[in-house]
Amino acid sequence: MEATTNSKIFSSVALSGGKDSTALLLLMIEKGMPIDCVLHAKTGMDFPEMEAHIAKLDDFLFQERGLHITILQAAHSFEWFMFDVPLQQKRAIDRRLALNQPLHGYGWPGSRVRWCTGKLKTHLMDKEVNRLKKEQNALHYIGIAADEAHRCKTNEHHSYPLVEWGITEAQALQICYSRGFDWGGLYEIYHRASCWCCPLQRIGELKQLRRHHPKLWAQLLDLDNRARAQFGPGPLGQFKKNWSVKHLEERFAREDEETNEQYKIL
Repeated sequence: MEATTNSKIFSSVALSGGKDSTALLLLMIEKGMPIDCVLHAKTGMDFPEMEAHIAKLDDFLFQERGLHITILQAAHSFEWFMFDVPLQQKRAIDRRLALNQPLHGYGWPGSRVRWCTGKLKTHLMDKEVNRLKKEQNALHYIGIAADEAHRCKTNEHHSYPLVEWGITEAQALQICYSRGFDWGGLYEIYHRASCWCCPLQRIGELKQLRRHHPKLWAQLLDLDNRARAQFGPGPLGQFKKNWSVKHLEERFAREDEETNEQYKIL
């Protein structure tokens, strides 16, 4: 469904907090488009700068439209799902028993099993959006940039204005910057401003995490130690393929030492 200014339609906006969804919200406000609610799934594992960004957006939204962001949050934390959730499916239980592994905790998420996205984001968002569609015949606005249009799904209740307006990811970021929303510099450091504990981050970005957010890196080391202790060296206890956080810490420390030695020579 195309973007519309029909005020009779209940309009909900998905807000991940990243550059694309933020640019969408800012432009919808500027263009006078109807906004009845803004939905944000809080994972509990966001960068502090992202949490501050959401708070700043909430203030701006209330100032401009008299609305507050609707926060959706799972009943349990990332750590509970990772270490404590009891397994319920017989197949999963049988597999764990065969491997002599505990019958609780999902372990580290990965590219094949991204339970974190489902449990902490999409399930919550989908449930609320489906409720709004059923009760309010809602039109749901989603911030996907024009250069990622392949991610759009055909649905009469969904609208992708950034695609319709031809706004790319790079342009979306500049739209946010030009309006005073800069995430405290997160996008100057990281390619994506998603959860700091994500195993799908590039090695280089993990090195940046260690450098720029040492407290979060220390928490990641703790999660790594707990995972390896509970699940062992297999996929559930392994942060990335061929890499534990402990091994990454050793690698980064060695690289820092080598760099320091080179500077001494110069």
